[in-house]
Amino acid sequence: MSETAKLISIGTAVPPHVIDQHEAAVASHRAFAARFGDFDRLSKVFKSAGIKRRYGVRPIDWYLKTSGWQDRNAAYIEGASELFFDAAGKALEAANLAASQVDFVVTVSSTGIATPSLDARVSTRLGFRDDIVRVPVFGLGCAGGVSGFAIAAQLASSKPGCIVLMVAVETCTLAFRLDKLTKANIVATALFGDGAAACVISATSDGIAEVEMSGQHSWPDTLDIMGWSVDAEGLGVIFDRAIPPFAEANIRPAISAILARSGLSLSDIDRFACHPGGAKVIDALESALALGQGTLNHEREVLSDYGNMSAPTAIFVLERLIGAGLPARTVLTAMGPGFTASCVSLKAAA
Repeated sequence: MSETAKLISIGTAVPPHVIDQHEAAVASHRAFAARFGDFDRLSKVFKSAGIKRRYGVRPIDWYLKTSGWQDRNAAYIEGASELFFDAAGKALEAANLAASQVDFVVTVSSTGIATPSLDARVSTRLGFRDDIVRVPVFGLGCAGGVSGFAIAAQLASSKPGCIVLMVAVETCTLAFRLDKLTKANIVATALFGDGAAACVISATSDGIAEVEMSGQHSWPDTLDIMGWSVDAEGLGVIFDRAIPPFAEANIRPAISAILARSGLSLSDIDRFACHPGGAKVIDALESALALGQGTLNHEREVLSDYGNMSAPTAIFVLERLIGAGLPARTVLTAMGPGFTASCVSLKAAA
């Protein structure tokens, strides 16, 4: 018989290079203004994005050089491995656990290719056992942190007493492309940052919160909303449809349907913890979920301090919410390529 999984701890990490938003705007102007006639109009996104700073696995000047797929992916493997190690170490330390006690490791990442996967690359250094079960997950994008959390919770509940470590790590800045004279690329240079978040989850008697339920909703014929293009220079961001209006029109019925499958409704939720994809996305979510303007305060703070780090970002929001005092029932949610919404309901420990 399965037991209820519980969140035991969270650890987060960012790389060492600070990308100040003003400096990023100046660098982007230097790289694009002379070659992209629409740049001045699009560059307003640097001010409207709601971001003060971000962090990158490389210093800002590195991105102004033409680098191909091989250089970018090498930077991914190096930077993401360090972020994995740092975030996992913090989560394990907070749980008072050694890496040798972990039974499953779920690794979520979509911003580079690593085979062997990141968990294998840091295994000896962290101290994982040789019988640890590795579950690498690719392609979930911004929804990856929440979906990975759900996968980890399902593993934990299927084998009570086991320790599951979920690590979401992304190096989104490596998708900055000097050769891409597109609106999507300019938005990416104003929005994306790098980071990692790790969660320890186990079906034990103690924890920060109980994982009540999880679910996903995917919309048909929406493959073009978000994703990666792949070519000789590396990964390139795809935003072929405006995400804020899509979220405002579609997220409420999707989340309602996910909750209904577990006998819950929107009125049962004390707090939504949302992936802050951008300032306009946060506004759209508040409108769609009938939340008061400014309700998603932790989301705005995380966006301002770190930018959109894709998969780990929702876990950064959850960490802040826990620090402020987790409400009785919180729904952690994110949207990502597919196009998909992913949700996890958490009940705070008594």
